[in-house]
Amino acid sequence: MIKTETTLRVRYGETDQMGYVYYGVYAQYYEVGRVEAMRSLGISYRDMEESGTLMPVINLTINYKKPALYDDEVRVVTTVKEIPGVRITFHYECFNQKNELLNNGSATLVFVDGVKKKPTLPPDWFMDAFDKHFEI
Repeated sequence: MIKTETTLRVRYGETDQMGYVYYGVYAQYYEVGRVEAMRSLGISYRDMEESGTLMPVINLTINYKKPALYDDEVRVVTTVKEIPGVRITFHYECFNQKNELLNNGSATLVFVDGVKKKPTLPPDWFMDAFDKHFEI
């Protein structure tokens, strides 16, 4: 298992008329968590894309529990529970500064060969970095 944490502060423009973080913004928070989780493994999205491997999201789920408000700190906990194959699933939990669960969800991405536009296994260098940090 790989587990990382990233903290964000809610910006005014991310809130709706009720003062709550707009529901669609959490997909962006999840992306920040995912990018930082990969960075913690020494993997850069930019490097991956420049090497010819893309990772589009094919499934996103979010279960809302409690709203975040303007200027709240949101802690995004990102977890990968299984060794990836053609697909990789990132699990998320968002907490406020009181450690209250705001939502949880997941995003499944597929590795795609950027030239052939077909699903592919992750590059060896990705798996090497992943395997170094994966804890059973």
